[in-house]
Amino acid sequence: MSQTFNIGFLLFPNLTQLDFTGPLQVLSRLPGAKVHLVAKTLEPVQTDCGPFILPSITLEQCPDLDLICVPGGFGVDDAMRDPQTLAFLRRQGAQAKYITSVCTGAFILGAAGLLKGKRATTHWRYHSALADVGAIPEEARVVRDGNVFTGGGVTAGIDFAFTVLKELGGETLAEAVQLGLEYDPMPPVDAGSPGKASEPVRAAVEDRFAPRIAEFRQALREVAIPS
Repeated sequence: MSQTFNIGFLLFPNLTQLDFTGPLQVLSRLPGAKVHLVAKTLEPVQTDCGPFILPSITLEQCPDLDLICVPGGFGVDDAMRDPQTLAFLRRQGAQAKYITSVCTGAFILGAAGLLKGKRATTHWRYHSALADVGAIPEEARVVRDGNVFTGGGVTAGIDFAFTVLKELGGETLAEAVQLGLEYDPMPPVDAGSPGKASEPVRAAVEDRFAPRIAEFRQALREVAIPS
């Protein structure tokens, strides 16, 4: 791929840092890639774990993107209700070659009407709510439906990015980037999905998520999904 391939990551306050930086590390290695860190302003954007990210371009200044990627995080509640953000996504989604999300970023795409009738995935705890934004929930780490790619929760963003990289640059490039990043996960524990976690672990996580899910559900009720 010799010509410029414009990749845009949507930034918003309180996004999950790894949702963004995992795919960024992978997709930035695509030959010809030009990465745009897109936000409403050029002010630093704080992530959910503390570090700030500096946007490189505003929503209004952003060129037409070949690929738009929307991360998740607690900040999705405000982002999916923000008219300026949704208008940007609709504009980009109308012409982008690839429309993508990681984790709960799927709900921002959904609020913009970009998941209507599309098979999609998201973080396991939010999965059942995908139907509320017109998507068809599919339990998988990465789901593709046409030009729409969605990844599951947080770390699934890395698998998502390699899926997209293989699509764009071929298997050899994807393998070379995988080796360069030494992406060879061997976790010392094995409870990374609901089906693998013990009942006490699942209950503890459910308890931790309960207040957050209530907030999210309330925000989702305030979203007007385009018909």
